[in-house]
Amino acid sequence: MAERIFMKNDLEKPFFRANETDDLRESIRSRAEEIYIRSGRIPGRDLENWSQAEKEIRRELEKPARRRAILVRIQGVNYIGEYHAETSDAYMPGEFQHGEFIRIRIAGNRMFVRRPNGKELETRIVKTLLSRL
Repeated sequence: MAERIFMKNDLEKPFFRANETDDLRESIRSRAEEIYIRSGRIPGRDLENWSQAEKEIRRELEKPARRRAILVRIQGVNYIGEYHAETSDAYMPGEFQHGEFIRIRIAGNRMFVRRPNGKELETRIVKTLLSRL
């Protein structure tokens, strides 16, 4: 029966597969640092922190992104703009009241909705419908 002998250096360096992107590694590294700080900055747990961070990040990536949409009526046409909560700069449904005047701009299949805080919510227009007033 063969045994695997781990040298100290083996445990200190995370293993990267060739097809992992730099962004993925950076996300894992950042999460591992968060775990290290949350757990009281205990030294010597690099491998455990990395492993936990990798599991969390991969689990988040496996979840299907939740689709969200906003409906805007412009001159008798309803535009449905889809956005992702993760990239919406903390937009929360309910920031606009029904019938409220809002500023928007449309560029191709993108609709940019000016929020009360001055930021824009970027959406992808997924449907347009004639309004039935």
